[in-house]
Amino acid sequence: MFARSVTVRLKPNARGEFNSTFQNEILPILQQQKGFRDALTLVSANGSQAIGISLWEQKQDSENYSRTAFSEVQKHMTKVIEGTPQVENYEVGYSTLHRTASRGA
Repeated sequence: MFARSVTVRLKPNARGEFNSTFQNEILPILQQQKGFRDALTLVSANGSQAIGISLWEQKQDSENYSRTAFSEVQKHMTKVIEGTPQVENYEVGYSTLHRTASRGA
């Protein structure tokens, strides 16, 4: 499993709109992508920064998303973020999602 982390600077007072945009516009795009497993968003206590973490079955799935749909996601986020998103990719070392998926199988 692979993880993709996107860190963004939020516009002032944009926390609520960021959360709404993610849930209503971004998540549906992610859910349509091959290999997408789950997503998590974190917003700093002062609302100035957010981190989105998406989990992918395979590295190739994350890379394909990056080449294809990520530009559309960025367009949706321009109303709530400032600057350029910082993207990092990781191999997942441990996740309870693995165990949850195993039990459900």
